[in-house]
Amino acid sequence: MGLLIEKGLMFGNLVPVTSSALVERYNRALKKLTGRQTKLTDFHIDLSGYSPEIGDELGDDLYLNQNGCNREFILLTTDQRRAPLLNAKFSASRPILKRFIAENEAELFALTARDAVCGELTNSVYELSKPERLFDIRRIKVEADTTGSHVAEAQKLAGLIERFRNEEDAWWDDVLIAEMIGLAKSTGDVTRNPLALRPLVVDQANFWTSHFGGLYVFRDVPHPAAISIGAKDRLGPLPIADVYDLGQRNEIAHFLEANDLVEPIVKARGIDAAAILGQKMDFILVEAGAQLGLDLGEATRADLRNVARQVGSALPVEFRALGDLKRWAEAGGTWPTISSEHPAYFYTLRARNHADRDLVNQLLAELSPLDVRQLFICHKELFYSLYRHWSPTKQHYVARFLEQEYLTDKAGAREALFGGDEPMADPPVSPPAAPKPPVSPWERARRDRALIDLVGPWGALKGDR
Repeated sequence: MGLLIEKGLMFGNLVPVTSSALVERYNRALKKLTGRQTKLTDFHIDLSGYSPEIGDELGDDLYLNQNGCNREFILLTTDQRRAPLLNAKFSASRPILKRFIAENEAELFALTARDAVCGELTNSVYELSKPERLFDIRRIKVEADTTGSHVAEAQKLAGLIERFRNEEDAWWDDVLIAEMIGLAKSTGDVTRNPLALRPLVVDQANFWTSHFGGLYVFRDVPHPAAISIGAKDRLGPLPIADVYDLGQRNEIAHFLEANDLVEPIVKARGIDAAAILGQKMDFILVEAGAQLGLDLGEATRADLRNVARQVGSALPVEFRALGDLKRWAEAGGTWPTISSEHPAYFYTLRARNHADRDLVNQLLAELSPLDVRQLFICHKELFYSLYRHWSPTKQHYVARFLEQEYLTDKAGAREALFGGDEPMADPPVSPPAAPKPPVSPWERARRDRALIDLVGPWGALKGDR
């Protein structure tokens, strides 16, 4: 992993904590949240205030995320909003924290000028002993204050001021006046400079979690479902209509199409579909060459064409299918038939522009893992896990490619791949899901029949064309 760190592809954009004053503030917050402190004099922190160096020191990478739910956070600066979130257990944690900082930026700037702000993403679930407990997570609330409780004291002082203004004979209440003066020494003049953080409560309907081997939950869609990364049978009964695992490609393809969550790359507007498909083919060739121990050279297009010639008839079926689709995109001709059972099918899709675009693109990255660029952008946890087991040749190629072709223009690369303005920026969090009408017996039967059919060239069920 050293190569990734060296090129800024891992632990990039972490916030350095080097001054003794900031270290002291961090320790006060850490003590308040966990009862522990660090002896380090400098370290780096992510969006939530988690430090990989402190995690190593304490032997606990989840010291701010016990049991993997209700993540705690420590804010030393509003600059943390630009940092990544490490060891994420839920896909919604990062957008919620970034939104909280954005909506309270001025207040947090003032508060962190003299103290650390610490808090928690709370919900009603504190342990996840069974997969079904995930479905009890519906609403996330952000609770935060400084280690000196400045926000709580400011709220208390505001209440006392209200009493002083409205109660008769308050001018002669020495106890009330003394309490206000004492609180004002730490809070300042709250009438002119209120110390209040805007509350943030988010309903979490659709999300990914790393718990239980990885699970995608889609509740706020017309046809709800859960998609398990491992075998679904090990999850036991879940309180949702349909449960699939990655082996059920036809069912997942139908789910994505029925809920209008994806679109074919070749039909998307404003992108160079042929270029995107060509790059996916290069990634597949790199994997094929690495598996056969071939010399990839500097892995230029000429080098990769040579790899293709050496592999010959053993070229992966994904490569051949994407090649057919690329030729159609460039020059027309025969429309390629790539059904949902084909290994290349999910390489041909991207998420439509909707609130859960990032979540769907992450799921597509799970289903098309040879596309290392999408994997890195959309699902870093899986990228790092797979990277450890790649050959040194592939590791070198991927690290160099991402450094040269992605880091130099992140926004441009994302727009070229996913469309829109800053497509991988955190989307608005979904509002509460409206109650779904019960599925009629006829609709259930129709859907059950459809699931056994293949999804044909980008959406059409077999027999519909």
